[in-house]
Amino acid sequence: MSDKEHTYTNGEVTIVWKASLCTHSRRCWTGLPEVFKPGERPWIRPDGAETARIIAQVGQCPSGALSLRGEAPTATPAAAAASGVAIEVSPNGPLLVHGQVVVKHPDGRTEERAERCALCRCGHSGNKPWCDGSHRAQGFIG
Repeated sequence: MSDKEHTYTNGEVTIVWKASLCTHSRRCWTGLPEVFKPGERPWIRPDGAETARIIAQVGQCPSGALSLRGEAPTATPAAAAASGVAIEVSPNGPLLVHGQVVVKHPDGRTEERAERCALCRCGHSGNKPWCDGSHRAQGFIG
């Protein structure tokens, strides 16, 4: 999948969306439906809420598909602050990794994630090792 970035700004904050990282957790649009509108184009409307609420909601994105440009990094769990990396098992979903990680692929490529990412654990992602939300359609339980 492409690492193409889509950006949306309200003049105070710029929301960056990387579709290839999205696990479709729905946290964005259920948490702040005034800004995140998946049925519309563009689907991100940063004028829909105050900047502070946008920053807080983007910080809830488990995969790192949503981030902020020019803003301080979002908070990570206390364990990540102490050890640098924390891994959270999402019920019936991906492994959520908080902290800076480097993934080394069999072909020698490396990919870095600075704040958080979601790793597939169902085996059905079309964007391995990253979760793409395929676990839902496959009925993954774990």
